[in-house]
Amino acid sequence: MANFFLDNKDLQFHLNHPLMKKIVELRERGYADKGKYDYAPVDFEDAMDSYRRVMEICGEICGDVLAPNAEGVDHDGPRVVDDHVVYAPGTAQNIEALNQAGLFGMTIPRQYGGLNFPLPLFAMANEMVARADAGFENIWGLQDCAETLNEFASEEIKARYLPRVCAGETCAMDLTEPDAGSDLQAVMLKAHWDEEKQTWLLNGVKRFITNGDGHISLVLARSEEGTSDARGLSMFVYDRAHMAVKVRRIENKLGIKGSPTCELVFTNAPAELVGDRKMGLIKYVMSLMNAARLGIGAQSTGLSEAAYREALKYAHERQQFGKPIIEFPAIFEILSVMKAKLYASRAMLYETTRFVSIYKEYTHISKERKLEPEERAEMKEYTRLADAFTPLLKLMSSEYCNQLAYDAIQIFGGSGYMKDYPIERIYRDARITNIYEGTSQLQVVAAIRHVTTGTYLAKMKEYETLDYAPELENTYKKLVSMREQYEKAVEKVTATGDNEVIDFHARRMVEMAGHIILSHLLLQQASIDEEYRNSAEIYAKYGEAQNAAAATYIGCCCVDDIGLYKAVQDEH
Repeated sequence: MANFFLDNKDLQFHLNHPLMKKIVELRERGYADKGKYDYAPVDFEDAMDSYRRVMEICGEICGDVLAPNAEGVDHDGPRVVDDHVVYAPGTAQNIEALNQAGLFGMTIPRQYGGLNFPLPLFAMANEMVARADAGFENIWGLQDCAETLNEFASEEIKARYLPRVCAGETCAMDLTEPDAGSDLQAVMLKAHWDEEKQTWLLNGVKRFITNGDGHISLVLARSEEGTSDARGLSMFVYDRAHMAVKVRRIENKLGIKGSPTCELVFTNAPAELVGDRKMGLIKYVMSLMNAARLGIGAQSTGLSEAAYREALKYAHERQQFGKPIIEFPAIFEILSVMKAKLYASRAMLYETTRFVSIYKEYTHISKERKLEPEERAEMKEYTRLADAFTPLLKLMSSEYCNQLAYDAIQIFGGSGYMKDYPIERIYRDARITNIYEGTSQLQVVAAIRHVTTGTYLAKMKEYETLDYAPELENTYKKLVSMREQYEKAVEKVTATGDNEVIDFHARRMVEMAGHIILSHLLLQQASIDEEYRNSAEIYAKYGEAQNAAAATYIGCCCVDDIGLYKAVQDEH
């Protein structure tokens, strides 16, 4: 099988981004660990060499172990035995292979047994794992729960749990309930302090919990009696060793079938408070969810890579009317747009991850020493960009993931509908990406304020000041025109002063911003490497057409038109 890192030049391109030097130096604190751990880098070049070697190992395991196991895991799935989850045999093999390679605890500090890798490397590994088996990525990728513990938990809790994650134990985040899905402030699982046992005890039910029987779970629970809103919620860590949580059932899902999605019953389950009371949803879950959305961005991009490769391979092999179907315009156009969307998703994934990584590093450093004024200003700016780009990444990459899976099956025709090819599994796995960790509609809710406050516009204008290759001038001018069109559309909507009108057009405006930003990112890549030129131009043309349609709709729509849609609903 292929090595999923070495066969992907685009991944290698992003690993060499100029911002990586800043990210690595922030992460390594001046390479302070070089005298403490034999695997700690001594300088930037040493760190990058280590990253490449580990990515090659991860790519090899993804190609040789995870991908061959994917169909069997999808078929067998996990089971409930004596109230607990038993993974499919292939899943257990996957965990063992990655654990033996030391690929658990990738971002955790070395003092706990982790690799101390910066976030872009974890995203890269996540993407490769998802390309091999998106369902398994949900299990392995949840190690980012450990990063939440590292950021917010006490030293005692970190010392107890983080080494276990680095040693291969799995995690879960127990948030949603039967009556609290996206509306997490409605969570009612109860946490009460037991004076006699000197511990918190959890009681209630959680539903739709990914890898719900993981060894270490972060649990959102209501700690303040008599409350019914976000201010009554706290975050707890639960250890499966207590055996006080039963798996009532594993959901029978459309896709990601190797990942156990559980309904859990907590009965006096001992747990430890993470951070401060009442801050569970307001602070800790928001951080956890943003990390999860980065994970879905990586998962979506990995699935897009898998779908594109399957479609491309089949289009070369399948003969119709005496020639391979890739030679037909209808097919090579689909594949070319698929490739452009894949590259755009990946560009957005790593741009966002770089922003998040820098502000997270400054957050950790601020706990060690006082930040300099310029550092504090940088942290504020990257925090704002991370906040703006994370929902946009999750929205665009998950929607493109679904589109690429759909288009891939279309290229396969009837064969793609059969279980003879992995594309039908990829199609089923893709469908969840724009639903969980916040639907596309909720990503728009999170992103729209960055339309109305000008965050996206400011970034577009900043991108316009960069140097582009002369042969890309026409595409560059196209993006400037698209930005001007976007400004006019946003001004028309916001000038109404009506929040309902803004909400009605929110997705159109957010996606317009997304198309311009993603086009700029690809144009930057094309200025460095001409191999990206065709995809950059194709994506810009695609974005131009999409934005023109949205702008036309906004230009023609008036407040009375919104009433038309309400009237249709009233009819029912």
